[in-house]
Amino acid sequence: MFHLGFIVNPFAGIGGKVGLKGSDGEAIRAEAFARGAVSQSANRARITLEILKPYKDQLTFFTASGDMGENLLKELGFNYECVYSYEGASTAQDTIEAANKIVAKKANLFLFAGGDGTARNIYEAVGEELPVLGIPAGVKIHSGVYAVTPKAAGLVIEQMLNNELVSLLETSVMDIDEEAFRKGNVRAKKYGEMQVPAEHRYVQSTKSGGKEVEALVVQDIADYVVEQMEDDVHYLIGSGTTCAAVMDSLGLENTLLGIDHVFQQRLVQPDVYEKHILELLEAHPEKVKAVITIIGGQGHIIGRGNQQLSAKVLRQLGRDNLIVIATKTKLQQLNGKPLIVDSDDLALNEEFSGPIKVITGYEDSVLYPVGRI
Repeated sequence: MFHLGFIVNPFAGIGGKVGLKGSDGEAIRAEAFARGAVSQSANRARITLEILKPYKDQLTFFTASGDMGENLLKELGFNYECVYSYEGASTAQDTIEAANKIVAKKANLFLFAGGDGTARNIYEAVGEELPVLGIPAGVKIHSGVYAVTPKAAGLVIEQMLNNELVSLLETSVMDIDEEAFRKGNVRAKKYGEMQVPAEHRYVQSTKSGGKEVEALVVQDIADYVVEQMEDDVHYLIGSGTTCAAVMDSLGLENTLLGIDHVFQQRLVQPDVYEKHILELLEAHPEKVKAVITIIGGQGHIIGRGNQQLSAKVLRQLGRDNLIVIATKTKLQQLNGKPLIVDSDDLALNEEFSGPIKVITGYEDSVLYPVGRI
């Protein structure tokens, strides 16, 4: 089941057709309605959801009550859970609080309809916790988190549901001063960045004769993983040549067919096994992450060469603390087949299914499905 967070800003875009160049603030909304404005964000979101209707059985939405999402999902017959309720006219604070509830549900993707003000509210709650995708429905669409059209948003999600490679891009959350904009001055400000799925066109960042140079891409992946390492987190560097590149980047000896414990970029213990890892997890809960890669041609991320990451370990470690690394070439060689978690616990294998982030280069990643096998 693919879990989608879903929020609609009912007031997004109401000022556009009546010449108000925005919809931020109760006074502007009142003026817009006085001029005959009609809410259009639900209709924009409907275009996106129509694309997804053939996939109803694969989708569950987490949403807010009423016009913030529930009404539209109910109308179109989608499976959903209402995680936030409000009364009266929705506010920016309602968006933030609803988004916080959705983040807590650990949705695979956060879909929202609005404008730049809505994107700012979503960013305040979500940050980089999970990927987002905006359905453009506002007057101001300067942020890079939006699809080019509502239909395009649906098509991107459709690609994800069909197990196609979809890159994750870091894009800016932008907004402008509406008062200045109404006077003809554009003063845009960057508020942060969020991860956004984009249509993957299979264009590699490192090329030779039109093909990915595997060794250079692996080095890019390794350098990026090392750059992102946190000083208070213990890392379990898994087996395989791609993980070995991480150890090489750190300047450390590695156990090619084992798992090494690294802390503050120093080798603490080579070739650890289940007992050591469980002791580490007990001593440092929520401060342990595992760097693992994909078995080429097979797709296993757990159960082939890293049985030290047993079901007992994985339950304590948690899916969110898996750092999966692989080149796009290796992913493409799977021919659309899902990744595999093959522990000795069938229920855990099921729990670990669904889209997972795979680092495929320097500041380059894709969402790829883990299957139920």
